[in-house]
Amino acid sequence: MIQKAKAGKGREGHLKYSGQEQPHSQKVTLQQRHKGNKDIKEVRGKPCDVWEKSLLGRGSSLCKGRKLGLERFHGVGIMGSNSEEWVIASLGAILAGGLSVGILSTNSPKVCQVIAESSEIDVFVVDSDRQLQKIIQIQGSLKHLKGIIQYKEEIRMKEPNLYSWEAFLDLAKDVSDEKLDQVIDSQKPNQCCTLVYSLSGAGPPKAVMLSHDNITWTTAATVQSLSYSCPPEKQEVLLSYLPLSSIGVQLFDMWTAICVAGALYFAPPDALRGSLLDTLREVQPTSFHGVPWVWDHMRDCVKTAQLAATPFRRRVHQWAMRMGLRTNRKRMLGQLAVPLCFGLARWLTFNPARTLLGLNRCLQFFNTGQGLPRDTLEYFLGLDVPIFELYGLTECTGVHTFSGHQNFRLLSCGKELPGTYTKVQQEDAAGVGAIHIWGRHIFMGYLNDKERTREMISQYSWLHTGDLGLLDANNFLYIMGSVKDIITLKSGEKINPTPIEERVKRHVPLARYVTLVGQDAPYLCALLTLKCQVHPETGEPRNALTSEAVTLCRQLKSQSTRLTDIIGDKDPLVAEFIRQGIKAANAEVFSDCAKIVKWTVLETDFSVAGGELGATTKVKRAVVAKMYQAEIGRFYEDREDY
Repeated sequence: MIQKAKAGKGREGHLKYSGQEQPHSQKVTLQQRHKGNKDIKEVRGKPCDVWEKSLLGRGSSLCKGRKLGLERFHGVGIMGSNSEEWVIASLGAILAGGLSVGILSTNSPKVCQVIAESSEIDVFVVDSDRQLQKIIQIQGSLKHLKGIIQYKEEIRMKEPNLYSWEAFLDLAKDVSDEKLDQVIDSQKPNQCCTLVYSLSGAGPPKAVMLSHDNITWTTAATVQSLSYSCPPEKQEVLLSYLPLSSIGVQLFDMWTAICVAGALYFAPPDALRGSLLDTLREVQPTSFHGVPWVWDHMRDCVKTAQLAATPFRRRVHQWAMRMGLRTNRKRMLGQLAVPLCFGLARWLTFNPARTLLGLNRCLQFFNTGQGLPRDTLEYFLGLDVPIFELYGLTECTGVHTFSGHQNFRLLSCGKELPGTYTKVQQEDAAGVGAIHIWGRHIFMGYLNDKERTREMISQYSWLHTGDLGLLDANNFLYIMGSVKDIITLKSGEKINPTPIEERVKRHVPLARYVTLVGQDAPYLCALLTLKCQVHPETGEPRNALTSEAVTLCRQLKSQSTRLTDIIGDKDPLVAEFIRQGIKAANAEVFSDCAKIVKWTVLETDFSVAGGELGATTKVKRAVVAKMYQAEIGRFYEDREDY
């Protein structure tokens, strides 16, 4: 059992353990893998540059950054694209007794200032002049700042406290190993080593404190529960492309790679703007973590390739995918036998699709962030690609439940990590209630915020996640929405928008995102975006519809190929299809208050670049409501509706 100190006590917590696993710091984890066959590689559109020195050696060199004046429990802010320098900077900060503070590269200078002041950042590590200028702009107000390190582009300006990556490593050479060892050996498992900032729609960013034990225990529990390979038998190959400022990404990219002595590749910064598939084909990872937008893009690529095939080959693909879906549905129920012609389906359809996506060596496929809709999950099941859903928060070190080959159900995010617990409270008639979780992965608290921490963690160390879900008879967890997303109508009726939105997407497969609105209004309305292609350079949605959307239009006898052909009810066939889909979705609700009365198709799809989506492509409802307040206002212009 774990007993946590009172919330917000500071950066050095007091945890009590009684269990088989001995808590330890990051140093022990690194030493355990120091002799492993550990590679970090960076993909630059040319043969990979292999980093041949050990993580422990380079991390220890960087941790001599105390030469710059890094104080104990002060932050090292890391802001830039994923790279070996990002990982080394994070490890070095921790080993030096500081705090690793990952910062989204899209943050404004003002947000960077708030983060730097609250975490008392002594050193900033940035990748480019663009990020450097943000720090230069605010450095006059940062009383703790002692140095800035730039690790990618050539430095274009001179500052007394500004260092290139190479110059900084040279600066640290005269720090003795004995002094360094004293700092490392003084660290305790229950002390904070990482701060993770989460941005909300309102208020300043909140800092989640994670201890050495939070990270080392969660990493070990995750690796033991999933099917990762380890040398000398095989080596895991991982690709890092999602922002490392997220603890979930750190866990599955950085810490897992260290734990299993895997080969970690870093995608180019433009991976999410169109180059990801090229990188995947080069790297050929053995495990892959995607987000909904990535899986949608992959699905469209496979469908485009299949549509370009001959009519006979298309019929073969349809036959193979029907067989793949039937077989994998049986596997979920424990029936492992496969049809005799399954190998033929694999050769003709499954393997070519995997090769196209760069996943031909991949054994584990994961989805993080927002859950995938049923049709997407079933499509990939038909290709013999079971996508395993994960569930976790920053406050539980990134993961709490996971799906795997032995624990898999459609639409479920699986079962909890060993040694952790889940309970659902205040259940409604359908068994949906508030999710509370417990375990050694629960965070120390919010930095300098006792009140908010007490709201999140009970006196018995249960974390109130703020999410809604249900547990089935086999202990599989299903996420049904979030408490903060609940819409309260003018009548006082409370509506959970997530199931309704998923229902609409099922009946209107043209729609990529459906966002319900209606807070304090008389009825529900919906903002719809259609599936559009993404610009490979900017990551912004194009006017052209995806091949899947165009195919559906052709089935409706519509000739539309662009979004502008449809918006404003220009295409009556598509408009009627959407109307019928929403009518069908409304027919499945149990209350008239949960019916969608009005809707509109927006003039663009949502995107990270546009601001509607977060780093893991989860819809930012507060931002969407603000960006499209004119469209929402028109829903309720008619006073007779009130």
